[in-house]
Amino acid sequence: MRSASRSRRAAGIGLAVVAAAGGLVACSSSSPSSDGGGSASASQTAGAYTIWDPYPQYDKSSEWVKLLETCGTQAGVTVERTGYDTTDLTNKALLAAQQGNSPDVLIVDNPVVSTLAEAGVLTTTEETRTDTSSIAPNLLAAGQTGGKTYGVPIGANTLALYYNKAVLDKAGVDPASIKDWATLTAALGKVKGAGKKGITFSAIGTEEGSFQFLPWFWGAGANLTKLDSPEGVSAVALWSDWVKKGYAPNSVINNTQTTSWQEFATGDFAFAENGTWQLANAKETGFEYGIIPIPSKAGGTAPAPTGGEFVSIPVQSDTARYAASQKLVACLTSADNSLTTTTTLSYIAPTEAVQAKQVSATPELQVWVEAVKAAKGRTSDDLGTKYPKISEPMWGAVQAALSGSKPPQEAMASAQTAAASAIQ
Repeated sequence: MRSASRSRRAAGIGLAVVAAAGGLVACSSSSPSSDGGGSASASQTAGAYTIWDPYPQYDKSSEWVKLLETCGTQAGVTVERTGYDTTDLTNKALLAAQQGNSPDVLIVDNPVVSTLAEAGVLTTTEETRTDTSSIAPNLLAAGQTGGKTYGVPIGANTLALYYNKAVLDKAGVDPASIKDWATLTAALGKVKGAGKKGITFSAIGTEEGSFQFLPWFWGAGANLTKLDSPEGVSAVALWSDWVKKGYAPNSVINNTQTTSWQEFATGDFAFAENGTWQLANAKETGFEYGIIPIPSKAGGTAPAPTGGEFVSIPVQSDTARYAASQKLVACLTSADNSLTTTTTLSYIAPTEAVQAKQVSATPELQVWVEAVKAAKGRTSDDLGTKYPKISEPMWGAVQAALSGSKPPQEAMASAQTAAASAIQ
């Protein structure tokens, strides 16, 4: 049985490597950042444990790498760390697993977890006895597939609405009055009437576009398995109507999250849909800003998608290594270290206890904590590797509706047909 299982795992990894390699064609290459004496290939020497992460911007002098080394010391091992570009890391992890040379600890973007898990690359938290009891269930769900959990979230970020106080004041809009789609749309009308611009967001034909559309899609009560439901169509229609009425600029069709932020930073827009990672930039805009949750259609906070990475333990032929690997994971995600980690990486912590400490230190994070509590993983609901096959036709439908080439109902019907065919 074990031999057959290994054969299936190798086959799964081989197919996943091909898919990942194909996805790298349009990506620019970047040199990995290696610290602690590590190299680009995983080491299996007894006292050296390799950690791969998607943070090449952090060098040996950073708080992040110092924490990795401290955790290694506490676990009684030497840490050899390499930081890769996010896309490159996925491919490297798949290839290393195929070669039987996986790192001991792997930190990857949460939508990638299901890809690696289904390819047989990762252990389950049950296998390695990793404690997940304090982690918020909605955040943990992003690393679950087939009823099993494949890691621990190191933190999370998500989306909310930034607003320009001066623009809203001029339009006579109180941001506290925005509770649902109707009140938000009414506010955008007042802003336009006052001679300013309404809202900017990213609707580009990539995963960024899907990421920004999901709060409205989920906030309408829609489900990713039925893109053309009345709820799903209403979300596309909302965005389409905003563009038609001039509440949102035509540029949203090509906007990335960065370019939409640049539009907001001009000071002409009332709102911008963007993430936790823009907080530092918000403080440099030169105008007074605030943040409110993205509202659901009928009121309340919409479920926005979670961003952030999972700390996982790849499969090793020498299972005795798992004990030290688990100590490293426990150290990196402990309550004592989580505050440092999430502050360094600009994330909201995955546990309520540390979230409370973050808000105590920085009160403006309260809205982000609430947004993260309402968030959900893109691969949740046991979608796993089906999600990318649904996301692509979805962002295509949004593009078609916003450009006017198809009405929302037709656009989403076509997307549903394409998605259903892709996941059969």
